[in-house]
Amino acid sequence: MSNSVNGIKKIIPCLDLKDGRVVKGVKFEGLKDIGDPLELARRYFEAGADEIAFLDISASDRGRSFLLELLSNTRAAISIPLCVGGGIRNLQDMEALKKAGADKVSVCSSALARPELLSEMAAAFGRESVMLAIDAKRVSPLRWNAFSSGGRADTGLDAIEWAKKAVELGAGEIMLNSIDADGTEAGYDLELCAAVS
Repeated sequence: MSNSVNGIKKIIPCLDLKDGRVVKGVKFEGLKDIGDPLELARRYFEAGADEIAFLDISASDRGRSFLLELLSNTRAAISIPLCVGGGIRNLQDMEALKKAGADKVSVCSSALARPELLSEMAAAFGRESVMLAIDAKRVSPLRWNAFSSGGRADTGLDAIEWAKKAVELGAGEIMLNSIDADGTEAGYDLELCAAVS
């Protein structure tokens, strides 16, 4: 993932976590084990990453305690900002992650189910701490829908309209994930990026 603030490019490796391991697939399917999250975060930090994002795509209760420990250990090992997402349903979840070392918290499915969560998060912790993840998939030549549940459920909601509404509600940043381009090594979905921008 890359991010541009005031024309300055940032490199933000996004590490998908499942059962305590970093995984990678193609179009959100066929996940393969890539390695240890702390080891990879250190490696990206040493290589010059500006920020690290951890996304717990399994988002189980067991995963939550693992994620808190991972955040504490990663915060002790590296000095760049950390973003974390996966299974955050309320302010208590966000508070626990912030206490463990997260600078930003990312939500996707829970915000789709209850959009006011973005406003609550921004009011409690500031919009700079709130990142909305949008898992988008092309459904027609000029339309992408927002998907929930790790890219498995089509919400029927237009991804561009959802991005606009989310920013109005309090999202400080958007992590835009193209399901169509994910893991294909064909580059970014520039049409989707331009449409949302």
